[in-house]
Amino acid sequence: MNYIEKYNFWLNNKYFDEITRNELESIKNDEKEIEDRFHQDLTFGTAGLRGKIGAGTNRMNRYTVSLATQGLADTIVSKGKIAMDRGVAIAYDVRHFSKEFAEMAARVLASNGIKVYLFEDIRPTPLLSYTIRKLKTISGIVLTASHNPKDYNGYKVYWEEGSQILDDIAEEILNNINKIDDFSSIRLMDLEEGLNKGLINYIGEEIDNEYIEKVKKLSLNEDIDKDIKVVYTPLNGTGNKLVRRILRERGFTNVFVVPEQENPDPDFTTVGYPNPEDVKAFDYAKRFGKEKDADILIATDPDCDRVACMVRDNNGEYVPLNGNQTGALLVNYILSSRHKDDTIPENGAIVKSIVTGDLSRAIADHYNVATIETLTGFKHICNKANEFDKTEEREFIFGYEESIGYVYSTIVRDKDGVISSMLIAEMAAYYKKEGKTLLDKLEELYKLHGYYFEKLISIVLEGVEGSQRIDRIMDSFRSSPITAIDDMKLIKTIDYLKDETGNPKSNVLKYFFDDGSWYAVRPSGTEPKIKIYIYSKGKDRITSENKIKNIERVAMDRIESIK
Repeated sequence: MNYIEKYNFWLNNKYFDEITRNELESIKNDEKEIEDRFHQDLTFGTAGLRGKIGAGTNRMNRYTVSLATQGLADTIVSKGKIAMDRGVAIAYDVRHFSKEFAEMAARVLASNGIKVYLFEDIRPTPLLSYTIRKLKTISGIVLTASHNPKDYNGYKVYWEEGSQILDDIAEEILNNINKIDDFSSIRLMDLEEGLNKGLINYIGEEIDNEYIEKVKKLSLNEDIDKDIKVVYTPLNGTGNKLVRRILRERGFTNVFVVPEQENPDPDFTTVGYPNPEDVKAFDYAKRFGKEKDADILIATDPDCDRVACMVRDNNGEYVPLNGNQTGALLVNYILSSRHKDDTIPENGAIVKSIVTGDLSRAIADHYNVATIETLTGFKHICNKANEFDKTEEREFIFGYEESIGYVYSTIVRDKDGVISSMLIAEMAAYYKKEGKTLLDKLEELYKLHGYYFEKLISIVLEGVEGSQRIDRIMDSFRSSPITAIDDMKLIKTIDYLKDETGNPKSNVLKYFFDDGSWYAVRPSGTEPKIKIYIYSKGKDRITSENKIKNIERVAMDRIESIK
């Protein structure tokens, strides 16, 4: 069916509820909106689903959620009764319909005879990963759109190791989804019936308590200034209770929560775009920080898997640290602390994405720790921890990517804003006792290892036309690389579609220059964006900053010329 035929099928089929059909009736004269909602099915990729909430095949709604869950159910059933009895853990965030979508997933799974463990209320995404490992479930689902705007939601699937599914499981699920001819064939059990039959079980605070105890054991130093002043904002998301709790139980006595952003708000009224990677998300925290004379500001995104921070400088202003800088600081703090305690494993490894900076590599080299690169996404980063479990070739120490996602140790196999918030506060308190800020420590690292600077450019190109332009941009860079920028000469190109590195194939291009600088071009896997990652290395700050500007100028000239 074409998009008009799909639209009319949904509009006129009594299987779809009245609210859905009324919503579709309201757009009957807007062909562009109809096309956007029905020109494709919401893609089930290795991260699951993510899209705008609404009626249509290209939207997040109860029907697309039930379809994806039936595909997952069929995959689990194919693996036998033991897999079905191990069950699936389900968590959800504060977004519109997250709870309803979580219950819908539980009902579909239960109707297929699969046991379900459903959190009784909102929880951070990393707690789901911990729960899968704790309960030894076969799979897990979290309903979240992470840091996307309020009109989005998403559906992420995890496998038994506690990490997000990779291509093999995703393809099984997708194949099973494609076998479903009609939404009406999807099995569905009432929630109460599932509870009464013992197929659906609620998870309470017992998991929280055990998780917090495990996280506390990841702390690295007690000789710190626990009176450091911290302003924290959960950005109206799921981090509020557990981040505050871990900081309190670690003994921090001056933690202040931004009052307007403390409680759940699916509209993110005070922030709009709830992504702490964007410094505008800190507006309320900065004002509150000055009121409280805070040393650092910490923000987690709505599902509390990402975390960012700002640091007060000598002029009393708050300076943001980007994901590369915070990651490098954490690598240095972890390795220097463990070096002091002589607990760095001989085969230890730091794992980062291919579009993450190289300052951490220089730090890891200093401590004789390997650096391993994976494709973007924590499903790839934590899959290395899964591989190490089997091969014992390496010991996973820390994983991170430039988009403010970090995880220390292996109790969680995903980025974790609770663990990371604790470590950032502890790290800042450690250096404060030495009379330094995190900015001071970062400058020390630059002077020791070189000035590694970076810039990320995200270009939003929505809809069918935007998707087609992204394809043209990638084709241009792929077929005709930029061979020189000022005195920087191109010495190496990696096209990850050609699988040159041993990683799975991915639509990413990376260009290396002879001075250690590089840039990469990559379409986002979850948002209508194309991203340009620019990295420079220089002997001093000005040289490195100028290299960033020059690479940006040439790369953007190319992109803007492609219509």
